Amino acid sequence: MQIQEQVTERGDAIDLMVNMGPQHPSTHGVFRLVIWVDGEKIARSESHIGYLHRGSEKLCEGEQYGQIITLFDRLDYVANLNGELAICMAVEKLMEVEVPERAEYIRVILCELNRIASHMMFYGVYGLDAGAMTPVLYGFRERERIQALFESVTGARMMHNYIRIGGVNEDLPDDFGPRMNTLLDHLERGVEECDELLSQNEMFLARTKGIGAISAEEAIDLGVTGPPLRACGVPEDVRVSEPYSIYDRFDFGIPVGSQGDCWDRYYVRVEEMRQSLGIIKQVMRDMPEGEIAANVRRIARPPKGEVYIRTESPRGDFGVFLVSDGSDKPYRVKVRAPSFCNLQALQAMLRDAYIADAVLVLGSIDIVLGEVDR
Repeated sequence: MQIQEQVTERGDAIDLMVNMGPQHPSTHGVFRLVIWVDGEKIARSESHIGYLHRGSEKLCEGEQYGQIITLFDRLDYVANLNGELAICMAVEKLMEVEVPERAEYIRVILCELNRIASHMMFYGVYGLDAGAMTPVLYGFRERERIQALFESVTGARMMHNYIRIGGVNEDLPDDFGPRMNTLLDHLERGVEECDELLSQNEMFLARTKGIGAISAEEAIDLGVTGPPLRACGVPEDVRVSEPYSIYDRFDFGIPVGSQGDCWDRYYVRVEEMRQSLGIIKQVMRDMPEGEIAANVRRIARPPKGEVYIRTESPRGDFGVFLVSDGSDKPYRVKVRAPSFCNLQALQAMLRDAYIADAVLVLGSIDIVLGEVDR
């Protein structure tokens, strides 16, 4: 951290500027947060982004539709499969492709597992933000089990390139059923252990309860979605309000908070892991046999037109606006990244907070800089 004192012409000291990042472990990436403090209180803050900008949306214009999937793997690189699903759904909607039933079920299983893996990473690093070491060991233990299953299905631990336009790349391995059942047992116990370890810890409650709170009205005005919005008491989930894929076939709840503070944002994610486990069990029970991909050209050429689709990624409302000129490459791709929109609320969350709470407030939003900067 760099600290700079601003001085008036009379020589009187005013607010101190604290420069947190961009090389700071608690920013969870190359993100710079400038804070002006009055004593121990934050007077105002300013976010500086763009350090990870790679021009992903512009790069899409030079790639064939099937190649774009690898670019979406690298946006929210903690929830890769959710990003792949979004771009494939956009192309499928434009081409009016009907995805086979089995492929839809496989997609839901993997995306919900990816949601749990993402929240487990949040759980672990948020414990570190609060000064606790053990949560990251618990969280990464469960995340590693999911990553191992992903590797057996997609061939990769993170950059999967597995979901395809019209379906998925290949069918599930022969031993997927037994492995999935074993994994579900482990994850159920793991979520309970994580909850018992941290959620009601006296020090953790003192650091998070009532910290960084915003109202539902303010969150909506700022475009906040996902767990930070639900923590304010707003039961908004794209899987329910605007169902996609086959989510309308499953029974699951929308966890919400009441105070919109750091603890609510944390605990909404813990509860979401339980709901995701419930969805996966229903999918495993009902999954049919059959084709895993629609009969579409390997080099897709959607008709001229434009389309917008929404999905519920682990970080919130992930949208893709796609414009086609009839060629094998998109004319324009625009991503509505939830981390970028949620980050706009940071200034309101930090208002009148103590400087010691800045790290916990930022961590509670759970941003991924890959989709913030793109």
